[in-house]
Formats: sequence, C-alpha cells, structure tokens
Amino acid sequence: MNLTVQDFGRPRHQHLGVPVSGVLDPTALRLANALVGNPGGTEALEIRMMGPTLEVEAGSVRVALTGTRAPLEVLGEETIALPAHQSVSLTRGQRFRVGALPDGATAILAVEGGFALPQIYGSRSTYGRAGIGGFQGRALAEGDAIPLRLEEAPSRGEVRLDYGYLDERGPFRVILGPQRDFFTEAAITTFLSNAYTVTREADRMGMRLDGPVLTHARGYNIVSDGIVTGAVQVPGNGLPIVLLADHQTTGGYPKLGAVISADIPRLGRLRPGDEIRFEEVTVEAAEAAIRAREAELCRLIDGMIPAGAWLDEAALYRENLISGIVRETDLAS
Repeated sequence: MNLTVQDFGRPRHQHLGVPVSGVLDPTALRLANALVGNPGGTEALEIRMMGPTLEVEAGSVRVALTGTRAPLEVLGEETIALPAHQSVSLTRGQRFRVGALPDGATAILAVEGGFALPQIYGSRSTYGRAGIGGFQGRALAEGDAIPLRLEEAPSRGEVRLDYGYLDERGPFRVILGPQRDFFTEAAITTFLSNAYTVTREADRMGMRLDGPVLTHARGYNIVSDGIVTGAVQVPGNGLPIVLLADHQTTGGYPKLGAVISADIPRLGRLRPGDEIRFEEVTVEAAEAAIRAREAELCRLIDGMIPAGAWLDEAALYRENLISGIVRETDLAS
C-alpha cells in the first residue's frame, strides 16, 4: 500500500529546484472533491494499487472515492460495499477500507474540509524524496492519525456522479520535441507505430517502458534543461521513460516529446503490464483537447444526482435506536 496526501502540487517553484509533485490523476481529485463539497484542488488521499483500512475518530466525516470502480467497504458485523463515485457519511468509530484496485494504479479518497496539515511552498502534496509536505513528508503508515479540518460533516443528502471517464481508451497524444532532432526519422516512426509496455520500474516519478528500441541520431546526452509532467525521455538504452508528477526539475537525456495535458490523468492510472501507444498531435489540437476535457469535467460535476441512502443496521442496534422487531398486535395495543 502507498497512501499519500496530494493536491495540485507546486507548479511555480521549479526554478528553485522544487519538483511539482501533486496528484497523479487530477480528474479524479476534482471529482472526489466535488462529491464532498470541497474546492477542486483540496488535498486528498492518493491510493496506489492497494487501499487502506481507516477508522473515523472525528464526530463524523463525509468521504468520496474516485478514479476506480473498487467499492468503499464499511466494516462491521456485516461488511457493506458502497459504490465509488458517490459521497458517504460515516460517524465516530466506524471503520472502512478500500481493497486492491482492480482497474488502475491510482484512486483518490477525498474528505470534506480536507486535512489540517501545513503547506510547504503553497501545497500540502507529499514529496517523499525530500521529506516535505503531506503527513510528516512521507506516505501514511499503520497507526497514523491524520488531522481533519472539520470535526463534524455538515448534514445533507449524499450525491453521486457518472464515472464513464474511466472507460477512456486510445493512444496517448504527444507533441514531439523539444529534442526531436536527437532521434532518427526511423526512431520517430517506431515510437508512433508500436505499442510499449509499462514495466515494474514505475512510481510517482515516472514509468520506464519496454518495447522497440529508439535510435539516437546525435547521442543521448544534452545540456540539462527543464522537464514537464508527461515528458518522454530516452536514455542510452533507447527505451522511453514517461515522467510523472514527482519528476525532477531538469534532465540531461533528450526528450522525444511530451504527453498532452488532457491525457495526463490517464497516465496516472496505468499499471505495470499495461500497454501504451502514442499519437502525434499539434499544439492547436492539444489546446482543443484540454478545453474539451474541462467542459467534460464541468458536465460531470453539474450532473451530480442524489445517491441512494444506505443503512448501517448494526450501528443502529448498538445505539439502541432499533430495539427489535415488534408484532402488529403490540403496535395495536
């Protein structure tokens, strides 16, 4: 299990050598926050591969799980599996968990109000390599108690939204460059014509890919220059590395291209063994794609509808709010 606090990161501090960091799937973060009534960039828990078991120590909380079809399981005498992509209210002492993610590498668990944690360079995102942000600069571990901003979740109805965005498929769109001239034309054709596989050397910093080797035309060392999320570096072995949220601020390998912003959330969901293909697009097409992405997000958020209520009967019995089934004759008397 790898569980960290993440928000939109630190995009304005790379000139100081501070990586952007931040959430791998910004779409899931915005949707989870919308479900619990938070601003879109409020910090949340990013789950990688396997989810946690958590206990509510506040009076009550409202949470929402997005980025996966895995259920949120409320534990008790009977386990109640609640769908992802809806808000859920829980009370003090209740335990819940998210199991193994069946359909991607990343999920988001948002809590109404967010976490009472300090900001570092304007963000609460965890950057583990430097030990900054999040909860003590590290991934959460068993026994940690993460403080909330709200002791009680406001009373209101729960909501849910569509999760069709998880069905997005197709090639990852890239803009070639800035070191396209460091590669042969055959390498460009190979890159755009073949599938690659995400290897086990994949983490929040980047993903090494396995597949056809790309040939350098002018060597594989450059004067280090800036890195962006989604950049595709190609080191001396000719196998691409796609850089993710915790990428370094500068790098000395030539970059064949960069995945466009609209496709970054899909990158964050890829698991080892997943296949990935690339397609070249223009800057104009990339700008149109991010506008379309924003319009779709707004449509999903505006389309939230009431969620079906769920009843924790065991909790009601514990609180003596249900004393048992009575006979019709008892009611009559």
